[in-house]
Amino acid sequence: MTVKVAVIYYSATGSVHALAQAVAEGAASAGAEVRLRRVAELAADSAIDQNPLWRRHADAATSIAEASVEDLAWADAFAFGTPTRFGTPAAQLKQFIDQAGGLWQDGGLADKPVTAFTSAFNRHGGSEATILSLGNVFYHWGALIVPPGFTDPVVYAAGGNPYGTSLVTGPSAGDDPAAAALEAARYQGRRLARITIRLLGAGHDTDAAAGDRDTRETPAGTTSATA
Repeated sequence: MTVKVAVIYYSATGSVHALAQAVAEGAASAGAEVRLRRVAELAADSAIDQNPLWRRHADAATSIAEASVEDLAWADAFAFGTPTRFGTPAAQLKQFIDQAGGLWQDGGLADKPVTAFTSAFNRHGGSEATILSLGNVFYHWGALIVPPGFTDPVVYAAGGNPYGTSLVTGPSAGDDPAAAALEAARYQGRRLARITIRLLGAGHDTDAAAGDRDTRETPAGTTSATA
């Protein structure tokens, strides 16, 4: 039995798109069947045209299929990605989520594993708040939140966000933050798929089990106790 994972995201300039692709790669590497889907753009062309990066990505993103509620019904697990907008998800992703009311009422979203990831310009630009805000939706659905936690060293390397992978794109990010964030996103996708496999009883591969143990490893020179 193959588990099905829907990676659904909104990206303006491409950062969250890159994370979404990495999450999808990670889930696929764990044996999941993956649908990578972007939500519809709501912004006017006049707004998009003011930012060349936004326009470039909007034109390139047409190659990615647009998300539908059917993708939620199809999936055994979800991964949602969004840029941080003042500490909350982008309106485009929220508008898509708001369409899922009927499926929610029918119980079609309950008991499914879900995870989230985001991107922000500043290191303290609201990434954690954005993922926690999405958590409110998942609670209402009765979904099972699967955070990366501090379960693998790649989480520390990407900035140490236990709620979900967050890519910092501005000057405060330091040297080459994308590489570490993408690796953390792949791990998050693998973790989501492996936990879904366990929950559905699709397999008991010892390698998958070993890969998900919470080893609570810490970077060299630190301890697990923090101030």
